[in-house]
Amino acid sequence: MSDGPPTRDDVARAAECVRGRVRRTPLLDGSEIAPGLRLKAELFQHTGSFKVRGVTNRLAALGDEERRAGVAGASAGNHAIALAFGAAREGLECTVFSWAAASPFKLDRARALGARIDADAGDPAGAFARLEEHTARTGATLVHPFDDPLVMAGQGTVGLEILEDGHDVDVVVVPVGGGGLVAGIATAVAPSGVRVVGVEPEGSAALGPGLEAGEPVHVEPRTIAGGLDAPFAGRNAIAACLAAGVSVVTVPDAAIEDAMRRLYTDAKLACEPAGAAGVAAVLAGLVTGRSIVAVVSGGNVGPEIASGILAGR
Repeated sequence: MSDGPPTRDDVARAAECVRGRVRRTPLLDGSEIAPGLRLKAELFQHTGSFKVRGVTNRLAALGDEERRAGVAGASAGNHAIALAFGAAREGLECTVFSWAAASPFKLDRARALGARIDADAGDPAGAFARLEEHTARTGATLVHPFDDPLVMAGQGTVGLEILEDGHDVDVVVVPVGGGGLVAGIATAVAPSGVRVVGVEPEGSAALGPGLEAGEPVHVEPRTIAGGLDAPFAGRNAIAACLAAGVSVVTVPDAAIEDAMRRLYTDAKLACEPAGAAGVAAVLAGLVTGRSIVAVVSGGNVGPEIASGILAGR
């Protein structure tokens, strides 16, 4: 694979790589939330989010010397959990760089899986800077949370499953942080004529401005959806989304919270705020289509945040 965005063949190879190592998640009926809506339930994945797909594909490509040096990443939580899980399964040393405002619930899960957590940075940009210094000093392999072509190809296997299980789908709606998931899915489904819409929180919109500029634009993320608070969208993700004709909409945090409550009450899915962003866009009328699939990307949320949102506080 090249250093650029993945191809559909790369996604197909990733599907073979992760087969039997990640869960094939169900495509559920979401018509009680919106007519004809279906929900790709990635919150049922190992580690509670789609992230383990990309990590599994990336770790499979490590050579012997890379394996001895270990792996490292930067994350607010879901990538940290997935990387810790994958590294433990492969017997690799794992270090994750995070920041002060990241979810303690998610970082504790990664720590319990054996990862060393460095959360001394003040913000996401600081965590990426500490990660870069660490990999340069130790030789650890960077497993990027969203802009590694192998990681993106692994995330794209979500799209292949949607095509196989939802034969009439014409629109897939995807929550967006750094853009790896939406880019991977778009790479998988766009050649079949399926339209992909990325959904960002209003306070953390990085992909939309990146598509307009044709390159990453740094933002100061502010959102209840911690899984979508990347400080920029990846360069490869932007290129893949431009090639696949991905469009992007934004939703306020209040709409994400409402969608999370609807998923909990009507679909019985206990997702995290980030996982509800796609449904929020559908409920707001920002996405239309004959047959819509919304990706519910994760379910890792601390009880204090979950209970507050579900109670409407």
